[in-house]
Amino acid sequence: MTEPNTSEHPSDPAPFAPGAGMDRRIDRPRTRLTRPMKIALGVVAGLVVLVVLILMLPPPNSLSVKAGGLEIGQVQNADFQDYLPVRAEIAPLSTVYVTAVSGGQVDKVIVLDGSDVAAGAPLATLSNPQLKLDVTSKEAEIAGQLGDTSAQQLALERNRLDREKEVSETSYSLLKAQHDLDTRQRLHDLGFVSDAEVKNFTDEASYYRDRLKALKAGEQQENAIAAAQASQIRQTGSSLNSNLAVVKSSLDALIVRAPVAGRLTDFTLQPGQSLKAGDQVGQIDSESAYKLTADVDEYYLGRVTAGQPATADFDGRAVALTVSRVLPQVTNGRFRAELTFNKPPSFGLHRGESTDVRITLGDTHQALVAPNGAWLEGGGGSFAFVLDGGGRRADRRPITLGRRNPQQVEVTSGLRPGDRVVTSSYDGYAKSTHLILH
Repeated sequence: MTEPNTSEHPSDPAPFAPGAGMDRRIDRPRTRLTRPMKIALGVVAGLVVLVVLILMLPPPNSLSVKAGGLEIGQVQNADFQDYLPVRAEIAPLSTVYVTAVSGGQVDKVIVLDGSDVAAGAPLATLSNPQLKLDVTSKEAEIAGQLGDTSAQQLALERNRLDREKEVSETSYSLLKAQHDLDTRQRLHDLGFVSDAEVKNFTDEASYYRDRLKALKAGEQQENAIAAAQASQIRQTGSSLNSNLAVVKSSLDALIVRAPVAGRLTDFTLQPGQSLKAGDQVGQIDSESAYKLTADVDEYYLGRVTAGQPATADFDGRAVALTVSRVLPQVTNGRFRAELTFNKPPSFGLHRGESTDVRITLGDTHQALVAPNGAWLEGGGGSFAFVLDGGGRRADRRPITLGRRNPQQVEVTSGLRPGDRVVTSSYDGYAKSTHLILH
């Protein structure tokens, strides 16, 4: 076996030996902590823990709530439809109440409740013996006064005739005296009659002339006075006749009549029933003419006005309406609005039937809106709980709101697009500033 030649390749390097040469591991000397350094490190660690604990503690006025029991909505820019949905009831377009003009006892009921009646149709008759006695007495009294006025008119006419007769007789006497004077004057001129005789006839003619002049002057004055008296007597007679008509109509008031044509409702009179003057005994509703009445939340009192358009839904048929009247009296937090049909509906309506109505309050426009919900009731819309980025906490933030509809509420300040707000009820959160969700 041949031995390897170790003399060959003398320049080959020697094999590497661990720890040989300059590449050696140098052990770093261990640093020893002094007591002050340990104390400082302990203080720093304690401070860090304290800060972490403080950050983990809820802020003041915080309330822990279950996240699953909250409703969350997002604020966004969207089309805001300014309308108000209400539930309306069909009612007659006009209603006229039937009242008892005179008191009495129901003698006979002529028409039944629910009937169609014509204007002036008798509905029931009343009996009132005392009224009949009073009417008879007043008729006799007025008849006597009318007799007195007739006598006064007759006396005036007689006086006028007497004056005319006296003027006529005086005119005739003057004519006769003038004729006699002319005759005597001719005889005097022929020498058959003396001056004294002519003078007598001249004086007589002059007397009748003066008398006729005085009578005519007095006649004008007396006629003027008589005309004034006659006018007053006629006025008195007319007034007495009017009073007599009223007295006689008192008996007609014992008949209860329909004031207008239509359908008689709430008419429940029974024979023998006693009524006082002015008692309401029923009502007459307009037939085939209707309106809608709706009770509206008082929040919209300043926004619902006459003339606003509206739409009603009758079994899927949209019918155009107009707000005709707003009654501002608020009862139990609501006021009443009346709506009329723009055109008579082509289908039948029934009094008391209900339907959904949508009142248009304004035009559709772009706005920053938040979901409508129970959160607006507790705080009145003056604040909102806004979630932070992680959704683990909701902070109270003051806001201002504008118009509302059933789905949306217009936000005018306090919120930004993308904000998430708690939209469920805020009952129990009035004193809280932060909600901690878990």
